[in-house]
Amino acid sequence: MNDTKRLRRPPAGGYVRGDETRLRIIEAAIESFGEHGFEGASTRDIASRAGVNAPALQYYFENKEGVYRACAEYLADSSWVSLEPVVTHAAEVLSRDSDIPELIDAFIRIQEAIADRMFEKACGTSNQRLFFTREQTGHEPTIASDIMTRRVRQPLNDVGSRLIARITGAKPDDELTLIRLLSLHGQLLMFHVAPRTTLALLGWKEIDTEKGNLLKATVRTQTHILLEQWSREGLAKKPESIARKRPVAKSAPRKRAVLNGAKAAAKK
Repeated sequence: MNDTKRLRRPPAGGYVRGDETRLRIIEAAIESFGEHGFEGASTRDIASRAGVNAPALQYYFENKEGVYRACAEYLADSSWVSLEPVVTHAAEVLSRDSDIPELIDAFIRIQEAIADRMFEKACGTSNQRLFFTREQTGHEPTIASDIMTRRVRQPLNDVGSRLIARITGAKPDDELTLIRLLSLHGQLLMFHVAPRTTLALLGWKEIDTEKGNLLKATVRTQTHILLEQWSREGLAKKPESIARKRPVAKSAPRKRAVLNGAKAAAKK
């Protein structure tokens, strides 16, 4: 479906009203698709939730598939507003001869932006979580997955894998690099897709600002430790001539010890 069809609006004078109606339908559809899935949701139910008549959905989106596509585009747009700045920053860091601490910081910035997106009340509603959970199960139409992958997930994964590769001395498309990427992001995913389990275990009613900051601080520390450890492991595997070129964080004496040990081993 092309943008012209998807963005149709009422004649002159109804622009604002048309945009508001369209957004109301999308928000109602996310709620309905989250609760019932694509097959279970009906255009009649979506229209009722949005407070419009059924023909309004056809006017704006043509059919249920068009509504579903619009929901995915809306979620991709709102996600990218939060994530684009950190992805751009990471790309800039990668374009320079950045040292390990700067590369680690760029990766952690991405993680924290993802966390902010997950825990923000306006974006972290149960309806949106259910929409994404159903989309990830593979039982829904591939429209949403295709849009989210192309618009959000692939740019995040590309820059994330490149950061880890530079930190560890591996290749961005190496299986171990990709597993590490998924495992680091997985620290946050549980709190997003299984809130009932995580909140019950912690005895929390919700993830407010204070608790969100605690989660981010914990994940930040764990990620920092892991990336530094993987960097040391990668450095120890490098020949002396290559290892000497890799910058060592000034605040990490253990890194210097590893480097000295690698040099001594190479001279034997």
